[in-house]
Parts: sequence; C-alpha cells; structure tokens
Amino acid sequence: MPTTKEPESQDFILRHPILTALALSLGTAVALGVARFSYALLLAPMRADLGWPYLIAGGMNTGNALGYLLGALVTPLLMRRYRAHRVLVAGAFGTALLTFVPGFVTDTATQLALRVATGITSAFIFVSGGLLVSRLAALHAQRAGLLLGLYYGGTGIGIAVASLLVPPVMQAAAAHGAPHPWQWAWLLLGALALVASVFMALPVRHIPSPPAQASARGGFRARSLMFGLLGYLFFGLGYIGYMTFVIALLKEQGMPPERITLFFALLGVATFASSRIWARMLDRFRGGQSLAILNSLLCVATLLPAFTAEPAAVFASGILFGACFLSAVASTTAMVRHNLPQADWPAGISAFTIIFAAGQIVGPTIVGWIADGAGGLQRGLVFSALTLLTGAALAWRQRALPSPA
Repeated sequence: MPTTKEPESQDFILRHPILTALALSLGTAVALGVARFSYALLLAPMRADLGWPYLIAGGMNTGNALGYLLGALVTPLLMRRYRAHRVLVAGAFGTALLTFVPGFVTDTATQLALRVATGITSAFIFVSGGLLVSRLAALHAQRAGLLLGLYYGGTGIGIAVASLLVPPVMQAAAAHGAPHPWQWAWLLLGALALVASVFMALPVRHIPSPPAQASARGGFRARSLMFGLLGYLFFGLGYIGYMTFVIALLKEQGMPPERITLFFALLGVATFASSRIWARMLDRFRGGQSLAILNSLLCVATLLPAFTAEPAAVFASGILFGACFLSAVASTTAMVRHNLPQADWPAGISAFTIIFAAGQIVGPTIVGWIADGAGGLQRGLVFSALTLLTGAALAWRQRALPSPA
C-alpha cells in the first residue's frame, strides 16, 4: 500500500539539496578526512615512538588502501541486497568504531590490520555515497557540479577539524604522562567520526535510490573510459604520497608546530572550498579534461615543498593541493554521470573507486622506500609529482562518449 514517505522525502531533497549534500559530505569527512588523512598528523609521533622506518610508516596507508580496494570490490555486492543509504550508514559507523581501536594498541601488525579494516568500511561509505550524490545531482542538474563538490569537499571538514584538535590533545596527553600520546589522538578521531556519522544518518534517507536488487546492474564496459581510468590510477598513485608524508617533511624541515597546524587546517579549508571553485568546470567538461587540469595543478603543488622550505611556497602548496585533490575525485563521478546511463552509475563509480584504490596501495610504500634512501622525502615527493603529471597526460586523452539514452 503506498505511503507518504517517498513524496515527503522527494519534497525534502527538492527544497534542501545543499543541506542534503552537506549531510552526505560528513561521510567523506569520516572516510577520508578523519580515518585516512589525519594519519599524516600522527605518522611522525608514531614513527618516533614505535621505531618505524618510513617504509613501515607509509605501509600503514598502503594497508588502508588495500582495505579500500577490497571494500570497493565488495560494495556492489552489498548494494544488490541493501539500499545505498544503508550501506553508507553501516560503513560510517563501522569506520568510526574502528578508528577508536588504534588508541588501545601499540603492536605494529595490529595497527596494520586496523588500517586494512578501516579501509574496507571507508570504501562502503565512498562508493554508496558517490552513488547517492549522483542521484541527488540528477534531481538538481543545474547545481550538479556544486553538489558533487560539496560531497567530496566534506573531506576538508574532517582534515580541518582534526588538524586543529589533534595537536592540543597530544600535548595534553604528554602533560598527563601518557606513555603514547598519539593514542589519545586516535580516541579523539574516533569520537569525531562517531558524531559525524550520527548527524549524517538521518538526512541521507531522503535521497531516492532504486531497489537494492537493481542497484548494481548495468552494461558498463571499462574500456569505454580507459584513459579516464588510467589517469585516475596515476592520480591515486601520486596524490597519496603527499597526503601521507607532507607533515613529516615539514617537521624535518623545522617548521614550528603551530605553523604545521595552520598549514593542514588551510589545506582542509581549501578542500571544502573547492566545491565552489570547480563546480562550473565539472558541469562543462564531459571527457577527461577536468581530471587532467586538476592532476597538472596537483603536480605543481607537490613539487613546491620538494624543492623549497620557504613558508610562503609551502603554504601555497597546501592551499593549491587542498583546492584540487578531492575535486579530482569529484571529476570522475561527474565523468560517470555525463557519459553513462543511470543504470550504469553504480558500476562506473565502483570501477573508478577500484582503480583509485589500486594506485593508493602502491603509492605510500614506494614513496616511503624512496624516502628511506639518500634523497629523503623530497625525492619521494618528486616521484609523486611525476606520476600526477603522467595521470594528467592520460586523462587528457579521454574523450566524451555519445550521450547515454
């Protein structure tokens, strides 16, 4: 028997698309801003405390990316049985709970296993959330680029909040004689993720999604977007080196802690602001042009701290990087929307998520291995910049497909 729930839900998202996108953005704040990228703030103290080389420290994010790949492979199967918003909420609460656990352990193998598990649940958020924001954008085509940007820009909320709260929490832990002050930071991050998950859970129910059994169907062929996928592979390979090691590099270069906090906070703010900066571009280009442009700018941002410790250049690097890197992710969702029929969106988003995860698996370990050598972290970031430039060249070759029926 029909109910009024669907009309009421439809009315809500028609009247409040921005609020709905902001609620969805809390999912990326949890999956990436808190659970993944905040690790950059903890890498140096954990490495010093636990005696890790850069190879192991970078391997933690490789483990997270491996879990992300596994989660991206599993998510389409889950969405055949459950609606997308249920997968999203389950992934968010799972990620929040897993983020607490590193605050209770010091064993390296256990820390790695937790990074893998967190990657799996983060992928549940990312794939299902990407599908939901695509459907929201389809209902508001004139604001599609902005809505996509807001969703992915939510990562910046997590980065900015963590960058402001993690350092004082670790200072308080040290003042209280905690043997491992970084553990208090993990407890804080878990609490932030849990609060964000609660605020996200109710509004996302209003976004319409097809029956679960139909949500993973479609005739998508990866070959049709091959250069877009390859460009995104090299994006994943390149950007993750910067996000994993840039804070450690700034500490090595002697930047004062308060400036490092400001650097990461501004990076987060720029990430959120990018939703407005690139919205029109995401609406305009149907091929790989947006990804190519953003990869090129990210290459420049990554090279700056590799060649100079000048504060103005370093801050410019962080702001430019923040303003581009999640918009590169949004550009692939826009590419799927522009080029594939709606029935193929889940498969298309999953394909880009899987290729993204594959690049992230390799990136941190290679950069860590390079950083343990004579060239240090600077040479590792040069490698990251070159992979981003390669990604730009590949993405530029992606042409728009014939308009979907």
